[in-house]
Amino acid sequence: MYSAYISLSTIELVKKFVNTVSKYDLTINLHSDKYVVNGKSIMGIFSLDLSKPLTLKVEEECPQSFLDDIKPFIIQP
Repeated sequence: MYSAYISLSTIELVKKFVNTVSKYDLTINLHSDKYVVNGKSIMGIFSLDLSKPLTLKVEEECPQSFLDDIKPFIIQP
């Protein structure tokens, strides 16, 4: 399992994030307070409060290429 804080504060970042993570056959969830959405769902992501950091959680073992691809979205809380 992998977990990180990410920021998706603009429409462009959300689109880029969804396009990036959709390339991988992983279960990706985004958590915001008590809400959890599929990280590959652009509509789900827009239902969250994007003014705050989101918690990215991946259930499976992540390949290094995935970790490299999501690096631009990762922030320190």
